[in-house]
Amino acid sequence: MRPTGGDQRGAAVTAPGTPADVPGRTAPPGRTAQLTSGPAPSRRGVQPVASLLGVMALGVCLVLSLDVVSAAVALGLELLLLPLLRVPARTLLLRTSPVLVAVPLTALSIALYGRPSGREWFDLGFAHVTDGSLTLALATALRVLAVGLPAVALFVRVDPTDLADGLAQLLRLPARFVLGALAALRMVTLLGDDWRQLGMARRARGVADTGRLRRGASMAFALLVLALRRATTLAVAMESRGFGAPGRRTWARTARFAGPEWGMVAVLVGIGVVSIAVAVVAGTWRA
Repeated sequence: MRPTGGDQRGAAVTAPGTPADVPGRTAPPGRTAQLTSGPAPSRRGVQPVASLLGVMALGVCLVLSLDVVSAAVALGLELLLLPLLRVPARTLLLRTSPVLVAVPLTALSIALYGRPSGREWFDLGFAHVTDGSLTLALATALRVLAVGLPAVALFVRVDPTDLADGLAQLLRLPARFVLGALAALRMVTLLGDDWRQLGMARRARGVADTGRLRRGASMAFALLVLALRRATTLAVAMESRGFGAPGRRTWARTARFAGPEWGMVAVLVGIGVVSIAVAVVAGTWRA
């Protein structure tokens, strides 16, 4: 005796409002648990807001004094803790290259135009290089490294969506601003592809073989126009989907500030406090 059609289908455990409520349809495998489990938590790892707050606190500690000892101690502690992040050396060097370029330029400007004090090494008329300006230049260079290194290393693998969730849910920033910034950050990755496509299009037309400066300027202008058009289209699309509507907004993933986040903040603040304490004990602290 053949079973009936209802016996063949069997029973499917579904949540109210799922496609399985429609007669003759069942929920896809794994869909039921996803729908009944509530908001999805943030991805594993420390919430990026904790890193942001910790880096800001460390920066505040380091700008309270412009001495060499505190900056050197902070930088040394950061280099000791850096392997714990497990960031590849090549990736770290590429991401910190702007900081590494800015450090010698900053030190040079401070050495030439810093407040003169102590023995004078040479005088250029418009610039004086003295012991005081050289010490200040060294302290500034170490301080830029001490603030820039953790700021880059901690955000190498950050998911922009996790950061946006934390800014909106934990820091209570306006959702309109956070979502707009997230969309803009996602679109930044397209600029490289647009630049290559513009270059190939101009080369196909035979206008990309001469005049590098002129070609670069025209391509930059074309890229700006393309970015503005994309931004306008994206803004209209987001507005039409209710991203600018007033009222309470819900979030797909919950941003939590728990033990790992407090630990991250404590480590970064501890680095700043230890550097200040060592400078005070060494007598180099300048409030």
